[in-house]
Amino acid sequence: MCLCVVSLKMAAVLLALTLAAPVLLVASGPVPDTNNGTVPLVLWHGMGDSCCNPLSMGSIKKMMEEEIPGIYVLSLMIGKNVVEDTENGFFLDVNTQVSMVCSQLAQDARLQGGYNAMGFSQGGQFLYGRVALFQQAEPEPEPGRLTAAVSDRSGVYGLPRCPGESSHICDMIREALNRGAYSDLVQKHLVQAQYWHDPLNDDLYKQHSLFLADINQERVVNETYRKNLQQLQKFVMVKFLQDTVVDPVDTEWFGFLKAGQAKETETLQESALYREDRLGLAAMDKAHKLVFLSTDGDHLQFSREWFTANLLPFLR
Repeated sequence: MCLCVVSLKMAAVLLALTLAAPVLLVASGPVPDTNNGTVPLVLWHGMGDSCCNPLSMGSIKKMMEEEIPGIYVLSLMIGKNVVEDTENGFFLDVNTQVSMVCSQLAQDARLQGGYNAMGFSQGGQFLYGRVALFQQAEPEPEPGRLTAAVSDRSGVYGLPRCPGESSHICDMIREALNRGAYSDLVQKHLVQAQYWHDPLNDDLYKQHSLFLADINQERVVNETYRKNLQQLQKFVMVKFLQDTVVDPVDTEWFGFLKAGQAKETETLQESALYREDRLGLAAMDKAHKLVFLSTDGDHLQFSREWFTANLLPFLR
């Protein structure tokens, strides 16, 4: 049974972190496939993409199957087809998406012994939410490693180069965010608004953000969630140094703009989130569970060689 979202409030608490750079989470290790010794891999695509695009997720799936012979790779489709899958990345409430994935994973017999998960851009953030949700739903299969490529851990405050084939959708998103990211209508119906973090209106953000402010424990500290996070073996964050989509880029390593202005940033270690250890990240850092990787490329632009050398070891 999938213990998923029963309300926006509860779902936001369960979801987990923010979206942005690649992130790798390693929970208690899943059981390898008894037939070939591999661990299944779940993929979640980013904004403007779909599960099966041969130039993106299809290529990643094929590469993983070549690098780890015999591995079972599930690329998540959020909807009934690739069109719905792409549109849902813009317009379907994050809580609902996680609920759908929760059911999908629970019904896949090949994942019941556990799995690794790799998310790209906002897909990495949402998979992280799946990890937190699992810890509160024992009947669910256990995630092992979660790699999120390009997620904004602390949110975004800009959409410089929105990806996707439909530029009019990106223009519409920018307009909606500029006009009222924290209105009930925009929060409930625009995915990107749910991790929009306005440092010039910090109180408004904390009060009305349905997703990010809750999962980053910026209103209250959920000790259950904090405890769940400690069960991870590794949390790997990848920063794309020339990223023109995620703004600010420091959010990919859990940094962000200092409150009250929009120029100066602070690192994770300098933030109240870390100093007060509201998420348990400081404890994880001390235990060498946090891994910070970087590559000199634009949004999700990496070579196969870099991927093989830096991320593949976490998935074997």
